[in-house]
Amino acid sequence: MPRRTPLYEKHVEAGAKLVDFAGWEMPLHYGSQIEEHHAVRRRAGMFDVSHMTIVDLKGADVRRYLRILLANNVEKLRTPGKALYSCMLNARGGVIDELIVYYLDEHWFRIVVNAATRDKDLSWLRATAGETGGVEVIERADLAMIAVQGPMARERVYRALGDSVRDSAQPLKPFTGVSVGELFMARTGYTGEDGFEIMLPGKAAPFTWQMLSEAGVEPAGLGARDTLRLEAGMNLYGQDMDETVTPLESGLGWTIGWEPDDRRFIGRDALETQKLKGVGRHLVGLVLEGRGVLRPHQKVVCPKGDGEVTSGSFSPTLGASIAMARVPVGVKAGDRVQVDIRGRLHDARVVKYPFVRNGKACV
Repeated sequence: MPRRTPLYEKHVEAGAKLVDFAGWEMPLHYGSQIEEHHAVRRRAGMFDVSHMTIVDLKGADVRRYLRILLANNVEKLRTPGKALYSCMLNARGGVIDELIVYYLDEHWFRIVVNAATRDKDLSWLRATAGETGGVEVIERADLAMIAVQGPMARERVYRALGDSVRDSAQPLKPFTGVSVGELFMARTGYTGEDGFEIMLPGKAAPFTWQMLSEAGVEPAGLGARDTLRLEAGMNLYGQDMDETVTPLESGLGWTIGWEPDDRRFIGRDALETQKLKGVGRHLVGLVLEGRGVLRPHQKVVCPKGDGEVTSGSFSPTLGASIAMARVPVGVKAGDRVQVDIRGRLHDARVVKYPFVRNGKACV
């Protein structure tokens, strides 16, 4: 039987269409996926993301451990609340998962990993922490998480949650967070819009959701979350990257902390070898020129060899079908390719993603 978040009853009350997602009963939409998408781009929407796994890493050796565990370099994190996006790699350079790590203090970092990879992530964390020593891996199953996103998100959060939240959270820059009582407010997200991801005790989540709703924040489901992240050019684990591909093949080379040379993080040797030999394929954006819908696993026919759509959907903001695709490195923005949709070749334009950011078209 699927698990339920502390907000399950709120979703039922709102008439959500519930689906099984990574073993959780989650809202796909509350009536109109497209309207929920537009609500986030134009106003403010909220997502229940309590199915994601929050893990606290504590101990005297936690920074040293993360220097080995993550491809990005946690030495960048010196201010409490500062966040960093990184991949967690295997020895072959493949992506075990992608995550956000928050620095809380020298003996306490927090990471948020994907729901679908929870079991393998926790096993990997505990195994590697055991090798390092001095690190405790604590799953925070007691916490819920609500993401509030959109151009009006921050102001409506302040209206809902009061002056103490406004005073503490208003100075935050992107990719930073702050504790406000039992809340942890992080200015992060997965939509290409401004806003917060709020971690809070599960018992407080329904009341907080109701307060946000009364302040004009509209509920949105997993369907809108997927089209929003695709428009924003954000990878989805299991589609755009997994353990068989490296960050260099997934548009995530910018997340690799190559300096200093002596930081031998897991997967570094494989990445250095791949970089030296040259990467054969990379991720690009596609915009379909004509009717049809781009979907994962469709073949992309290129002059320099075939590729494959990794994520694709109709873009409500652009009014066109868009995709991310892994293609030969020689294929670049401005090129024309063809996509096999049900046995017929359709023309598509290669673009540099993101497709949409802060409500505005980028292509």
